[in-house]
Amino acid sequence: MSQKYLAFDIETAKVLPENVSDLNSHRPLGITCSAIWCTDESEPEVFYSTSADGSPAPQMSKQDLTSLIKYLETKVDSGYTIITHNGLGFDFDILAEESGLYSACRSLAIQHVDMMFHFFCGKGFPISLNAAAEAIGLSKPTDINGSVAPALWKGNNYQEVLDYVAQDCRLTLDIAETSEQNSRISWITKRGKRSYFELPSGWLTVEQASELPQPDTSWMDNPWPRSKFTKWLA
Repeated sequence: MSQKYLAFDIETAKVLPENVSDLNSHRPLGITCSAIWCTDESEPEVFYSTSADGSPAPQMSKQDLTSLIKYLETKVDSGYTIITHNGLGFDFDILAEESGLYSACRSLAIQHVDMMFHFFCGKGFPISLNAAAEAIGLSKPTDINGSVAPALWKGNNYQEVLDYVAQDCRLTLDIAETSEQNSRISWITKRGKRSYFELPSGWLTVEQASELPQPDTSWMDNPWPRSKFTKWLA
C-alpha cells in the first residue's frame, strides 16, 4: 500500500419511514455511532456516547462528536488518509451539522478520499458499496442496512449496529486496497455484469477528483450534478 488509509463511517439516529428517497428532507438525523478502521490495525475503533447508567445514548453528544473530529484530525496529521464511500455527500455533511464544526469537517472532507465521489466524477453516476464489494468476492450483510440501523439502535441492539458500521469500514478498506493494487475499481452492474473504472493515479482526494473533466452524461435522463455532493462545502 502506498498510503495509510483510515476508513470512516457513521450511523444516523432518526428512525424514518420505509423507502425514503430523500434523507435531507428529514434532517437533522442525529448520529448514534461511528467507526474507523486503519490499514495497519486488525480491529476497528467504535465511538458512541453513553447515558448516565453507562449504556449507549440515543445519539452522540456534540462534545463526543467534537472529540471524534479532533481524533480524525490527529490521525490525518500523523499520516493517515481518510477514505469513505459517499463520505463527502453524507458522513461529513451530517457530522458538520450535528457537531456544528463546519470548518473542520469541510477541511477533512476536501482532503479525504471518497471512493464514490471519485467514481462519480469519472463516470457521471454512483455505485453502491455492495456493488464494489461483490466484485471482489465480498458483500454487506443481508439482514441489516443503513435504513434499519436507527431502529435497531433504538431497540437497544447496540452491538449489532456497532458490528455493522465497523464492517462497512472493513469493506471500504478492502475495496480501496484491492482497487489501488489493480489500478482500477470493479463493480457488478445492475445487469449482473462486471465492469471497471480505471485508477491510473490511484485514488484521488475530493479536491483532486473535483478537477477531473466532466464525463459525457448525454445518455442519461436526469444526470446528477457534482453539486449534489459538494454544495454543503460552500
